Amino acid sequence: MPLMPRESAPRFELPGASFTTLSSPSRGAAENAVWQVVVAPGTPGRPHRITREETFVALRGRALATIDGTVHALEGGSALVVPAGALLSLSNPGPDDFEAIAVFPVGGRVVLDQDAPFVPPWAA
Repeated sequence: MPLMPRESAPRFELPGASFTTLSSPSRGAAENAVWQVVVAPGTPGRPHRITREETFVALRGRALATIDGTVHALEGGSALVVPAGALLSLSNPGPDDFEAIAVFPVGGRVVLDQDAPFVPPWAA
C-alpha cells in the first residue's frame, strides 16, 4: 500500500514519549520504518543500543541525544544519524515538547539493558 493515512496510524505511549507509526512492515513498507516521536518536557533518556543505523529529523523543540557518551543538541531543522551498535539516549530537559521523524531500517532491533533484542512496536 503506497499511501498510509495518518488517521489509521498506530500510536504507542511510553512515559514521557509517544510514537506514531507512519510507515512500517505492518503498514506495507518493505525497507524502512518511519515514525513521529514526541518527547515531553522533562523526560530523561533511557539508554539503549540499536542494531541498525537510525536517523532523526528534528521538527520542533530541542532534545539532547547522547550517543556512546557524547551529547548532541538536536533542534528543529537538524538531523542526527545514529550508527548501528551505538548506545543511544534521547532526553528532553527543556520546557517544550520535542518532535522528530525517525527512520529505522526494517529488521533493526533495540537492546535494553541485558534483555534480548526486539523490534519496537512502532517499527514492526
